[in-house]
Amino acid sequence: MVRNPILARFSPLARFRQAKRTNLHAAFLRQEQLPAFVRDCPPAMRFLDLVGPLPWHQFPERNLLRNWGQAVIPHSAFSAACLLKLNEGLVSMDDLRRYLIEHPAFIWLLGFPLVPSGQHACGFDPELSLPTHRHFTRLLRKMPNAGLEFLCVQSTVLLLAHFASFGIQAGDCISLDTKHILAWVKENNPKAYVANRFDKTQQPKGDPDCKLGCKRRHNQRTSKDKWQPTPHSEPLPADTIQVGEFYWGYASGIVVVKVQDLGEFVLTEMTQSFDHPDVSYFFPLMAKTEKILGFRPRFGTFDAAFDAWYVYDYFHRPDDPQAFAAVPFSDKGGYKAGGRKFSPDGSPICAADLPMPLQFTYTDRTVSIIPHERGKYVCPLCFPQRSKRSCPVRHKNWKKNGCTVIMPTSIGARLRYTLDRDGEMYKNIYRQRTAVERINSQALALGIERPHIRNGSAISNLNTLIYTLINLRLLHRLKAES
Repeated sequence: MVRNPILARFSPLARFRQAKRTNLHAAFLRQEQLPAFVRDCPPAMRFLDLVGPLPWHQFPERNLLRNWGQAVIPHSAFSAACLLKLNEGLVSMDDLRRYLIEHPAFIWLLGFPLVPSGQHACGFDPELSLPTHRHFTRLLRKMPNAGLEFLCVQSTVLLLAHFASFGIQAGDCISLDTKHILAWVKENNPKAYVANRFDKTQQPKGDPDCKLGCKRRHNQRTSKDKWQPTPHSEPLPADTIQVGEFYWGYASGIVVVKVQDLGEFVLTEMTQSFDHPDVSYFFPLMAKTEKILGFRPRFGTFDAAFDAWYVYDYFHRPDDPQAFAAVPFSDKGGYKAGGRKFSPDGSPICAADLPMPLQFTYTDRTVSIIPHERGKYVCPLCFPQRSKRSCPVRHKNWKKNGCTVIMPTSIGARLRYTLDRDGEMYKNIYRQRTAVERINSQALALGIERPHIRNGSAISNLNTLIYTLINLRLLHRLKAES
């Protein structure tokens, strides 16, 4: 059968071949050049307005010319499809694939390799142009996090630029916190019988990367609690003591910036297994924060889990006395906020109001997560030579060469005790910590707490996508209101 060449020019297949495909960012800038079936799809155009501002043309794509034995799926197309899945509330990869088939405009717009077909109005076969849902799951597990981190960072850059266009310098005050993530294993199911459920040496078979950690533990004592050392005799059995809630899983650490009356967004993030303490997120996240902002934040607000000398030391600036870290005091070792006083030269003051001289210093590699210098401060009446005077307060250790104090020599150790937590400045800064809770609430609504994924890299990729979508939603709202 000989087809009319004039009519063939207007066939769906011909229109498909004539339409020039490009990246999402270029499609966002030149929407009038999109094919008619894409412009006539309201969900596709709405999604394009959401993710189009990202610089997709700079996405660190993998080698698309390599022969993988099947059609090469660009990581950029898969990343955009995952953002679509989260934004539309689709539960599984099978639901995502079905949604894409029902809306072929997304397949063309996101950049999936197309299989031409004259039997479809769009000019390609939606079913054959997509990989299986199993391959979608495999991509989430195998895809390097660098590409998704690029999208998250760029969403932050777009927000910073948007605020800067209105004369707002965001990032002067940051908040940092972690969010627990429960692994999809039977050990986390209280209705399932598991012998030695919380034995960290027995790795769950359902997830080879998850680790055992504590979700909730009180790190502050109430006024009724009194600090007591661990008893050396007749201790209580460990199974009778309520110390916290333990789960197998992961944790996500985020740095959040709040802009007054406009909203909050995720500056940077990282995911680790659940066995890492909260403070282990501090230095990696602050390094990323400085790289994105281009400067060190003046203020930081944290919960009591970050009550460590190096947190105060990081925000201390000799040329800016107002900069500080707003952290509640964690009552450790029986000392309270303001329980230690210091002389102008930084020496601790003993119970008799005498400055304690430094006897010696050493490098400690066990007490803190980083090596640091610690010093031993001793009784001024016993060092450098014993005085004929006796202790004015008759300290109980006077007969044992007087009282001693071992603490870091960093100024952060002194700021931890001397910080004015009742001042208005501290309260104003600490109030901004609620921005982290609001971000965590949005992430919870997107399914971050109980993902149906059994792999550490997939969990990390999903978390990065969730925070990217949260930032894009804020950017879209701000542009709509401006």
